[in-house]
Amino acid sequence: MRLALGDPEIASVPLMVDSSKWEVIEAGLQNSQGKAIVNSISLKEGEEDFLTKAKEILKYGAGVVVMAFDEQGQATSMEDKIAICERAYKLLTEKLDFPPQDIIFDTNILTIATGLPEHNNYAKNFIEASRIIREKCPHVHISGGLSNLSFSFRGLHDLREAFHSVFLYHAISKGMDMGIVNAGKLPIYEDIEPELR
Repeated sequence: MRLALGDPEIASVPLMVDSSKWEVIEAGLQNSQGKAIVNSISLKEGEEDFLTKAKEILKYGAGVVVMAFDEQGQATSMEDKIAICERAYKLLTEKLDFPPQDIIFDTNILTIATGLPEHNNYAKNFIEASRIIREKCPHVHISGGLSNLSFSFRGLHDLREAFHSVFLYHAISKGMDMGIVNAGKLPIYEDIEPELR
């Protein structure tokens, strides 16, 4: 890690420290130079755990990905995504004075077209929640893992790529400004056959 971050030929952008084990994240922060991003924390284990981890992240000057999870589980509805993110934002900015521009909300891009009716609005929920979260939580970023969206179409690469491009077209216009994407596999929105689009 030290070698990667010490040589601009290797890494000229912030390193994302990503682990489900907090001790691994701490070791990553202790060994990174410059600004890192921690992926991720959430309210899943309650406010005390959330604030303890956020305080450590702040100590190292890192940014943080906050997942839209709370004690009740993963947010799927637009309302839950907004409520969890607004709660996390207030905790971070009011209790810790965490810089809001260093907060990245991952509000869960979930799989659509699974055959279960309750999944039909997952994409719309993410997009609409992005708009409202950006209004209620100034200066934050919105992110998500794009491949989750079309997982029910695995094997149909062209269709999945079209799904991703159309989703991003709408999500970016509503406030999504970061994401985990395969940029080399995204068709240009206007180039997608109109009926498919």
